[in-house]
Amino acid sequence: MLRCLRNLTMRMPFPTLARTIGRRFRRDEHGSTAIEFAMIAAPFLAMLFAILETAMIFFAGQSMESGVERAARMIRTGQAAAFTEAGFKIEVCKNMPVMFDCTGGMILDVRTYDAFGSVDLARPVDDDGNLNVNPQFDPGQGGDIVVVRAFYEWPTIVNFLGFSLADLPSGNRLLSSTSAFRNEPF
Repeated sequence: MLRCLRNLTMRMPFPTLARTIGRRFRRDEHGSTAIEFAMIAAPFLAMLFAILETAMIFFAGQSMESGVERAARMIRTGQAAAFTEAGFKIEVCKNMPVMFDCTGGMILDVRTYDAFGSVDLARPVDDDGNLNVNPQFDPGQGGDIVVVRAFYEWPTIVNFLGFSLADLPSGNRLLSSTSAFRNEPF
């Protein structure tokens, strides 16, 4: 190929040489697959990462639901009567996978209510969209209505090409889990 180009340059003026090389380049299909992949690689990778992040957030939410429900059962049956707030948080974290910074990032709110109709399940964010929780720990007595709520700010990674699962101004996604029940008589 190099010898052929050298021979062409000696016999042709530059504009004609450029046209000849251009025609050869257009007809050559050896790199077409690489060029086509380069054109679709960015959208493909963006979609792949978005799917993975969506799956991780779904898995984290389900794990949190399961951990909170198992720990809330201890309150419902009276097994958590001797727990402090920190002890209950440890029990919730024990039932969750290691993917959470449970002790540092999890916010637990355990409250008692007079009736199920008075339970406040509003999203705990202020007007600016920031998480604003005033957590309490009141597991109640036998027969009390108790609501256990857990909140966790899950960091999002994929925030490009118009895709973002973040719903807080910090760029994180608020995961929450709620369990409402009436304590068994104990």
